Amino acid sequence: MRFAIYTLGCKVNQYESQAMESILRGAGHTLVDVEEDADLYLVNTCSVTAVSDKKSRQVIRRLRRERPEAVIAVCGCYTQAKPQEAAGLGVDLVSGTGDRLAFLEQVQSLVRQREARVAVDDPFRRRTFEVLPAGGLEGRTRAMLKVQDGCRNFCAYCIIPYTRGALRSEPPETAREQAIALAEAGYSEIVLTGIEISSWGAEWKSGLHLIDLVETVCRAVPDVRIRLGSLEPRTITEEFCRRASALANLCPHFHLSLQSGCDATLARMRRRYGTERYLESCALLRQWFDRPAITTDLIVGFPGETEEEFAATLAFLERARFAGMHIFPYSRRPGTPAASMPDQVPNAVKEARAHRAADVARRLQEEYLSGWMGQTLPVLLEEARGGLWRGHAPNYAEVCVPGEGDLHNVSVSVRIDRVEDGRLIGQII
Repeated sequence: MRFAIYTLGCKVNQYESQAMESILRGAGHTLVDVEEDADLYLVNTCSVTAVSDKKSRQVIRRLRRERPEAVIAVCGCYTQAKPQEAAGLGVDLVSGTGDRLAFLEQVQSLVRQREARVAVDDPFRRRTFEVLPAGGLEGRTRAMLKVQDGCRNFCAYCIIPYTRGALRSEPPETAREQAIALAEAGYSEIVLTGIEISSWGAEWKSGLHLIDLVETVCRAVPDVRIRLGSLEPRTITEEFCRRASALANLCPHFHLSLQSGCDATLARMRRRYGTERYLESCALLRQWFDRPAITTDLIVGFPGETEEEFAATLAFLERARFAGMHIFPYSRRPGTPAASMPDQVPNAVKEARAHRAADVARRLQEEYLSGWMGQTLPVLLEEARGGLWRGHAPNYAEVCVPGEGDLHNVSVSVRIDRVEDGRLIGQII
């Protein structure tokens, strides 16, 4: 059987798609590009914003239109939230965010005998973490290792807790074994990812926390870079920083969710921290790590956000000095508390604020990157593009260098000469 996978959304979706690819290839099936003819097309959908829903529908409709004879099976957060809507798009199988192994069994039986079905469970009844094969897409230097699923934060704007369900964590010994297998397979970097990895282990009430897992994985593969996925600011404590800074292979890149730099807006969002606690996290990281890259996400135009509140957010960005930011206009999600809040912000205002925040973000990134000029950074090279080899430093700064031959998955020392279009440009020494 020839199959193709189209993945939308976050690193967890990417991880789960890679796992499904590995399982199907292991069963003797052949992976092809999504633009090629295949017997089966899997679409792993996203629902983090209304735009994500729209993109998921567009992909499904296009595949059905262009591949009328193929089996199309869909899974992910969009289909978990709106299974009947997805079924109405003419697909053969609708699944959600759970039990990927059962999903693949159903998919393979459908190829033999087509019979449209919807198989979506209740995510809040899930109690165990589904261990899937860890790995990266063919040819990659970086692999993702999913260590956690589910979320209990229920932020006012977010649909994901309703699509992913209760907290489930991967046991540390299993994560250790998977990390070792990835190292033996030749990966030079592993990203620990999940829906909300800051809550890793919380459901066990055993006293284990994320830093215990991080130490386990880092020590299991000391020659492999370990990078962390998105963190809640409350994760960053004195103990976390003391123990994390002792791990030589832990990347000094910390993505701390922000969403707003105004306390009144954070309260309406039902975030569990304020701006001063967030700044405390930034200060701790800068105390224990040498020029760490602190990056974040920002939502602009949340219901009730006034011009004064947005101005407070812009001022906060200057105080936090982010190395990079992802900026999103607020997206109204039916079924979330924020969708019915008064004082919804007009789209034109949201877009204008997103542009203003992006201007600040570009300047702050430039300031952070400029601090590395004349310095030497270790860089893991990943691909050749435009006559240069491209890779990332431990702080996740993109670095480009001239180089000859095949330097894929090679670690080099690079002297940084300049900053150009959000990248560091240098020479291998």
